[in-house]
Amino acid sequence: MDATTTPSIAVNKRNYLRRDLQINSWEDISQYYDEILNREINSSQELFKWLKDRSELDSAVQENAGWRYIKMTCDTTNKEYADAYTYFVSEIEPKISPISNSIDKKLLSSPYLSELNDDRINIALRGIKKQVEIFREANIPLQAEIKKKEQKYGELAGGLSIEHDGKELTLQQASNLLKSTDRELRETIFKKINQSRASIRTELESLFDDLVKLRHQIAINADFKNFRDYMFAALGRFDYTANDCFRFHESIKSNVTPIVKKFGLERKNKLGYDKLRPWDMSVDPEGLQPLKPFETGEQLMETTIHMFTNINPFLGKCMQNLKDMQHIDLESRKGKAPGGYNYPLYETGAPFIFMNASGSLRDVVTIVHEGGHAVHSFLTDELELADFKSTPSEVAELASMTMELISLDNWNKFFSNDDELTRAKKEHLQKVIEVLPWIAIVDKFQHWIYENPKHTREERKNQWKAIYKEFSTGLVDHTGFEDAYENAWHSQLHIFEVPFYYIEYGFAQLGAIAIWKNFKENPSTTYEQYIDALKLGYTATIPNIYKAAGIQFNFSEEYVKELSHFISEELTQLD
Repeated sequence: MDATTTPSIAVNKRNYLRRDLQINSWEDISQYYDEILNREINSSQELFKWLKDRSELDSAVQENAGWRYIKMTCDTTNKEYADAYTYFVSEIEPKISPISNSIDKKLLSSPYLSELNDDRINIALRGIKKQVEIFREANIPLQAEIKKKEQKYGELAGGLSIEHDGKELTLQQASNLLKSTDRELRETIFKKINQSRASIRTELESLFDDLVKLRHQIAINADFKNFRDYMFAALGRFDYTANDCFRFHESIKSNVTPIVKKFGLERKNKLGYDKLRPWDMSVDPEGLQPLKPFETGEQLMETTIHMFTNINPFLGKCMQNLKDMQHIDLESRKGKAPGGYNYPLYETGAPFIFMNASGSLRDVVTIVHEGGHAVHSFLTDELELADFKSTPSEVAELASMTMELISLDNWNKFFSNDDELTRAKKEHLQKVIEVLPWIAIVDKFQHWIYENPKHTREERKNQWKAIYKEFSTGLVDHTGFEDAYENAWHSQLHIFEVPFYYIEYGFAQLGAIAIWKNFKENPSTTYEQYIDALKLGYTATIPNIYKAAGIQFNFSEEYVKELSHFISEELTQLD
């Protein structure tokens, strides 16, 4: 796609499927899977046409599943939505898995495969071969059961709230009060949030016990030693290993944790406290009132469209399309699942953005982040196969995290006051650094969990505390609220819903900092490289996509030191 034109929006692109096909059951699509599996292929041209037809089918099914998930997360209290999603994962998806595996085998055994002579397909074939290797019939019901349990996490977390001043607040709304300059109020709100989270702790621990057991069994069934090794195969991690993750952990601990500790000491000194408490970590250290960049979800979206347009008109058109198509649900409310996401919809070509906005700076970061994902979806829409569009997370998060940084100078659309704009930039750049140790903590914790699948809850708690301490600054006094940090991992939905999808944020954060460094020196060329890299989708290796963006796929100690030093210098210039 030409990134100066209008991005595509919903049109019926079907050539193979019936245009009026509705997917309500396995019977609605089984004939298409049977035809794909049994079709005779007599040339490389017919093979590529077969690939495109299969991609069209997979895209339609993926989008059907996507809308079921989207509706369910937008309203976890709606039984119809929950049942529709459960029906898909328990009745439709398990029937797709075995025939899809047979179709993969048909592709890999085709005598015409070598004649396609397309490097892009070779990238896709790596993943297909790996999926065939790890496929086991016995895992189909286990995977369905896991998805239902992952759904339960959203229901539990989405139902949490607190009462304050006669109003019921979601935890996202309540967290804004932790920025109040009234320390007594902050403590009160922290206690209420902690009590709310405590109300589901026993259920979450039990749920996670079940998930670990099921995930380990899937790994054993597929002849892996543990679920970590299985997931590295399932996620198609061809370009790095578990040892590289461990290198990342050490690089962050050595180079980033000391910078975060410096931030903490500055906070403590500016606030004038003898010690920092958990409710002191979000308030402005200068004693200023919280930034209030917008009032409503409508205002958030409109301002984001203006901001993206100012960077490049194409970016603004992408966001305007989502608004026009009503592919957004932005504001926090009770019964809505936690977190935020951009859900790619391959058939439509336009994704869906979900988040829990409550009027904070963090919400601005989130909409820009998810907007980066959305732009990525639009840029890859014209790639011929769904496999080409299905980018690995290390690339997907590069798109979103880079957008956060290259948009910084345009945040004046939210903050017309120069002092507030500077303050917003400082807050965000500090978060860019502060999130890296947290990413290392979450990733290292998951490695331990699945390397030790028979651990007890007590062992799990102690290991979390040990890892948390390893990367923390030691400046926050949790006395009386030890349970808050002992169970802090409960609020990280990735651990429950998308295991091992987290280290990607760290790799991509480093990449985003490197692109921003280049962008400050040469914005025009860097922007073009960024767009060109995103257009590749997953038609090149991760290192080569990063190279197209003008950076390295690198997480060595030296590289982390260089980039963290750059951010520190940028913060110094803002003082």
